[in-house]
Amino acid sequence: MQQRNITLIQMKKTVLLPLTAILLLAACGRDEITTVEAYYFDNVDNVTFDRTVTITYSSATATVDGTSSDQSVSTSGAGVTITNLGSEVVKYVLSGSTTAGYLKIYSAQAQAIVLNGVSIANPAGAAINVQGPADDPSSGERLFLVLSGASTLADGSTYSATPEDEDEKAALFAEGVIAISGSGSLTVNASGKSGIASDDYVHLNEGTVTVNSTASTSVSNGDTLKIAGIKSKDDFVVDGGTLVVSASGTGAKGISGDSAAHFNGGSVTVTVTGSNFGSSTSGGMGPGNSSSNGVAAKGVKFDGDITISGGTLTVSAANHEGIESKTNITVGGGQTYSYSGADDAVNASGDITIGGGYLAAISTANDGLDANGSLYLKGGVLYAVGATSPEEAIDVNIGETSGVELVLDGGTIIAIGGLSSGAELNQSCYSASYTSGTVYTLLDGSTTYSFTAPAGAGSPLVVSGTAVSLYSGGTLSGGTACCNNALTIGATLSGGSSVSLSAYSGGNSGGGNPGGGPGGGGHHISH
Repeated sequence: MQQRNITLIQMKKTVLLPLTAILLLAACGRDEITTVEAYYFDNVDNVTFDRTVTITYSSATATVDGTSSDQSVSTSGAGVTITNLGSEVVKYVLSGSTTAGYLKIYSAQAQAIVLNGVSIANPAGAAINVQGPADDPSSGERLFLVLSGASTLADGSTYSATPEDEDEKAALFAEGVIAISGSGSLTVNASGKSGIASDDYVHLNEGTVTVNSTASTSVSNGDTLKIAGIKSKDDFVVDGGTLVVSASGTGAKGISGDSAAHFNGGSVTVTVTGSNFGSSTSGGMGPGNSSSNGVAAKGVKFDGDITISGGTLTVSAANHEGIESKTNITVGGGQTYSYSGADDAVNASGDITIGGGYLAAISTANDGLDANGSLYLKGGVLYAVGATSPEEAIDVNIGETSGVELVLDGGTIIAIGGLSSGAELNQSCYSASYTSGTVYTLLDGSTTYSFTAPAGAGSPLVVSGTAVSLYSGGTLSGGTACCNNALTIGATLSGGSSVSLSAYSGGNSGGGNPGGGPGGGGHHISH
């Protein structure tokens, strides 16, 4: 990970850091992404800018005003290249429209780009490309991307003018951090490469960002070019705002990164419809498979941990996993929905831990939840659906991999397709038969959870909670839709039939036996 020269960002002297933040900052190395850096230093309001430069695009021309001798400006039609030669921290305000322009910045300093209702399309590469200094372009500093009004960026289907010693990976690319804020909106239409990419980390604080990616993974000179709606070399952080990503190209992912992802707030929707890149002659890219030059079209995929603590995350992937971490996944809050039409809805190479929030993991072809390490259910609400046997709603390689376990310690669980055999069940767990297409309502304590059992799901239907009863049919009123409408929470059920529940000990065979389990009754039920 590259070193961060955060001292070059001039902080407003009137802003005081909390004592705990100061202590954390002092304890952390400058080459680490810290909580203080990600949450404080990414706030553009805490930065004093030395200069404001305006760039106005008008069809085939661009006008640049407000520069000093520290900024070297070169224009070619509506293409603008600015080299910041000094120590000034500059704010660039962009407006106007062009279908044949761009902005490229070389700078050793942090900078802000304000998109003030601007529309930029570059048929030969990136619309915005922020590099480090000209003599070391890969050492980029922080970019504050401020959204004001409705703006649009678009790249070209081919990138024909990229210098050999530089990266240009997306319609909006930066070598350094991209910190997004503002009350406006940005639409990125990417047809050549990714939509937004950083060789550092990406942090969405506020604003509305829509990324439409139609580019496909390609192979040139033996190298595989991997495409995503949004790519980050380091962490990806969402604290607020609205993000909508669609990826339709072959082998294209929705959001991907080489490090960790933190979904703390805001609203994120990812839809991936493209097929996988790779053929049967090279190993193929079917469910669970990969090849030396194959690239899977996954919804959200990170090499590091994925942590979900707040906000809403809605993911749909037609041809591979919905959400995947090459290490661990932790869900502690928020609402998460993940669907896969060809593989696991949620997959971790390491552990999956669910301690809070709401999670719906639905696959029509494979497992709902698949942990290659251990899986711990400690709280929250889980609705998991797996395909017919041998797939499962919750799959852990118990007995196949040393030391792994599936532990159910708490929360409300609805699992259509069962749990892996050998699970440690530390709270009451019951199974039942079910009919596809029928609305069921689980009463756990005083709260109702209503869902419709999908076609093609495995058996049995397994429920667990503090004190559960299950009903089929009836009429629902009120309640709150949750997890992309997969669940309705707190509805009142009128009518309906009590479903027999029997004790469940693990495994995905069998079903409910008449006469077993707890009886009906409870709050929010009217017969």
